[in-house]
Amino acid sequence: MTRNRNILILGDILAILIVTLIGFATHGELDASFITRMGAVFIPLLIAWFLLAPWFGLFQSEIISNPKQLWRPALAMLFAAPLTAVLRGLILNATVIPIFAVALSATSALGMMIWRGLYYFLNRKQGRSAAPPLL
Repeated sequence: MTRNRNILILGDILAILIVTLIGFATHGELDASFITRMGAVFIPLLIAWFLLAPWFGLFQSEIISNPKQLWRPALAMLFAAPLTAVLRGLILNATVIPIFAVALSATSALGMMIWRGLYYFLNRKQGRSAAPPLL
């Protein structure tokens, strides 16, 4: 189970990184000059996610092996992203823009649901999950 948990954690990190990169790319800010600003979103989002994810049970095998629980990562991210916006504001000494928090919440929740759904599907396919059938 430790190997699966490590894969899950690594996937969470990559999902957050991908969402961050996509966000900056949509604003045309994907070159090296924006790395510090990307870090000001990526690092706080990682911190907020890993503070809240265990509280939502997102590393418990009975939760991650049940497709009916895929709402949990989205809900956790709906709380983590606004916390990220506040942390980002503190890091950059800037105001917290509410629409940024909303957009970050929605995109991060979607990204995490996609990743966690893929994780469930791959583990189910490989027979590593004792998950109930989808229907």
